[in-house]
Amino acid sequence: MLVVEDEQDIAQLIKHTLEKSGGIQADIVGSGDEALKSVAHEAPDLVVLDLNLPVLSGLEVCRILRTRPDTAHVPIIMLTARTSENDRVIGLEIGADDYISKPFSLRELTARVRAVLRRIASERGGAAPFVYQGKHLLADFDAVAVSVDGQQVRLTRREFDLLRFLVENRNRVLSRDRLLERVWGYEHSVETRSVDVHVGRLRGKLRTAGRQIETVVGLGYRFVEE
Repeated sequence: MLVVEDEQDIAQLIKHTLEKSGGIQADIVGSGDEALKSVAHEAPDLVVLDLNLPVLSGLEVCRILRTRPDTAHVPIIMLTARTSENDRVIGLEIGADDYISKPFSLRELTARVRAVLRRIASERGGAAPFVYQGKHLLADFDAVAVSVDGQQVRLTRREFDLLRFLVENRNRVLSRDRLLERVWGYEHSVETRSVDVHVGRLRGKLRTAGRQIETVVGLGYRFVEE
């Protein structure tokens, strides 16, 4: 994994904590341009990305990574001193999978990182091929290919996983906490606003098929047949 943080004390602390937890190897870069060079050389399993970086901001790095086919699905956890809801929403809207504010708990950061890495390992282990075809939506979850009305749709890894879980449980109401647990890998509610932002972004990308994701007021979301 890659830690992008210009404050070396914090970066080294993150690296030490993650590697001490076992099974994780973390590399460090201190600027946005170095992050892009590192990822271009070898795409990491996960990026922990600070927003306040020299040369290129974390937001710009995230935008660029999401436009490149080879990095579009690399999970990104943003780490920043910005705490307003608007900042968090912007980060999630441009493609971040998660958002942790400074000062942060190293224990929580480690738990979130390990949850993402477990999900990746599970995916690589190979699940049964799964294809969904509706009136507008065609999703080949084995081939990681989604199209709406014959046009390919590019989704982030988190959006793809969210769509898959919704489709697998179609016609069932799924709470935000349930989605956090199964899609994000958390065993408790961390930031339910993240779910709302990702669902909204997924609906927009799915265009005519987006209406298949219904909001059930006070309960959560449901994917319905069309």
